[in-house]
Amino acid sequence: MGRLLIKLIGISLLFVGIYFFAQNIIFVTNYHRFYYRRIPSTISVVAIMSGIFSLLFFRRETGNLGWFFLAIGLVLVFLSGGVIFRSTSLWNLLVALGALTSGYQLLNTGKLRF
Repeated sequence: MGRLLIKLIGISLLFVGIYFFAQNIIFVTNYHRFYYRRIPSTISVVAIMSGIFSLLFFRRETGNLGWFFLAIGLVLVFLSGGVIFRSTSLWNLLVALGALTSGYQLLNTGKLRF
């Protein structure tokens, strides 16, 4: 029962950290008159979907190909201009980083090391 509680606390801390990071990121979609302007965003969605699919279902067969697709997809998301970062306070950054690292440590090791 103790290990399950530690894992649940770790997952909840990870979600808190992701929430504090995600509240300052805005994803936008733009309508462009020309067809060639939508290509990077379409390719990024397809690359991210194929990377996640290959990592979830064909991890042994694909190896690092899934990670490659995810990296290409993330680079194309930023190149297409679909991500806007708002300014954040130092307090939000510290809370997010602290929650992420402590949640990750609780999930992997079951204890916190400072």
